[in-house]
Amino acid sequence: MKIYVLGSTAFVKEMVAWTDKLVAAGYDAWIHPEYRQYVSPEGHPHLKRLEKGEQAKIKIENDYIRQHFNGILESDAILIVNLEKKGVKGYIGGNCLMELGFAYFNHKKIFLLNPIPDLPYRDEIEAVLPIVLDGDLSKIK
Repeated sequence: MKIYVLGSTAFVKEMVAWTDKLVAAGYDAWIHPEYRQYVSPEGHPHLKRLEKGEQAKIKIENDYIRQHFNGILESDAILIVNLEKKGVKGYIGGNCLMELGFAYFNHKKIFLLNPIPDLPYRDEIEAVLPIVLDGDLSKIK
């Protein structure tokens, strides 16, 4: 099974780590190629811009939303690494919500690393029928 790993950019280190765990478990797992550079000792040129709040500009300039949608299309499943952010356990932000909908529309399996967060759009997340792993990769079927 080919699994594309997604999540909030705030979780990039953890997304890289979970991609590696999936590969070690025998899955064909992958992540946006630039994410490994984000966590390298040299860092990524975008890091300073992200710290300045230029997320939208970076997404537009690099066409990241379309790139992630293409990654979803090239995979059998997605894994959303949803950790705590802004005081919300299992945080899933706007981009991930769009990616969940796109994966669902394209008949991809959807895995959440942690339980569905308590957010105003919880019903929409539940409606795409994600499989909650509770951090346990053995639940991937």
